[in-house]
Amino acid sequence: MSAIFNFQSLLTVILLLICTCAYIRSLAPKLLDKNKTGFLGIFWKCARIGERKSPYVAFCCVIMAFSILFSE
Repeated sequence: MSAIFNFQSLLTVILLLICTCAYIRSLAPKLLDKNKTGFLGIFWKCARIGERKSPYVAFCCVIMAFSILFSE
């Protein structure tokens, strides 16, 4: 089933995108900072969410991991 039609999979993909963009921005900030607008601006926005809301994102990642491991 596609991640679009399964809500848990969609949340997992969004969390992974946020975490990946924040990690890439910590390694190479110029890579994401040059594309603040347009389609590639989505990655810059995800990196900003990951940086500013990192305790909440980390908590959501832990909750999602437990839900994936123990719910099925």
